[in-house]
Amino acid sequence: MARRSPLRGFGRSWLKPVAFWLLAAPGLWLIAQWAFLLLGMENALGFNPIETTHRFLGDTALRILLISLAVTPIRDLTGWLPLMLVRRRIGLAAFWYALLHVIAYMGLDLYVAAGFSGSGMWLGLWEDVVQRTYITLGMAAFILLIPLAITSFNTAIRTLGARVWQRLHYSVYPLAVLAIFHYGFMVKGHQPGPWIHGGILAVLLAWRGWTALRSRPSTPPLASQG
Repeated sequence: MARRSPLRGFGRSWLKPVAFWLLAAPGLWLIAQWAFLLLGMENALGFNPIETTHRFLGDTALRILLISLAVTPIRDLTGWLPLMLVRRRIGLAAFWYALLHVIAYMGLDLYVAAGFSGSGMWLGLWEDVVQRTYITLGMAAFILLIPLAITSFNTAIRTLGARVWQRLHYSVYPLAVLAIFHYGFMVKGHQPGPWIHGGILAVLLAWRGWTALRSRPSTPPLASQG
C-alpha cells in the first residue's frame, strides 16, 4: 500500500487565493513605489526608475518561472498533491511579469529614447535584438513563452491532445535556459545573481532528467533462441 502523505488534502480551500496574492505582491509593491515617486515621497526605485522597473519585472518573471518548475519536484518530495492546483497559475504569473518586463522596456525605455515615436521604438527594438546578445536571448525566451501561456487552459489541452500539449510545454526548459543566459549577459561583471538562478535551474533540470530515467520502463531481455 502506498504511503499516505500527511499533507495530502491539506490546503485545498486556501491555497489558490494565497498563491494569487503572493504572486501579485511584487506587482503591487512596484505600483506602490511608483505612487511614492509621483507623490515626491521616498521610494526604492533609485536614480533611474525606468531601468529599475523593467529589471525588477524581469527578475520577478524569472524567479516565478523557476518556482513553477519547482512545483513538481516539491510535490514528489512531499506528496502534497494540492500544490499542483496552483502550478498553472504560477506559470501564467511568470508570463504576465515577462510581458510587463517587455512592455516596460519598450514603452518606458525605447519609446522615450525614440522621442515618443512608435516607429522609432520598433526600430530601436530591432537594432537591440540584432546588436545586443542579451536582448536577442530575452526576446527568444519571451516568444517561446507566448504559446505556453496561450495553451495553458483546459480547452487547449482538449484541442491539442494531452500528448501534444505536454510536448509543447516541455519547451519551458530551453526557455528557462535562454532566460538565464539573458540575465547573465545583461548584468555587468561576475555578479552572483545569474549563477544562483542558473544553479537552481541546473538542479531542477537534473531532477527532471533523473525522474524521466527512473520512470522509463525497462526493456525485457530477449528470449533465447533454441
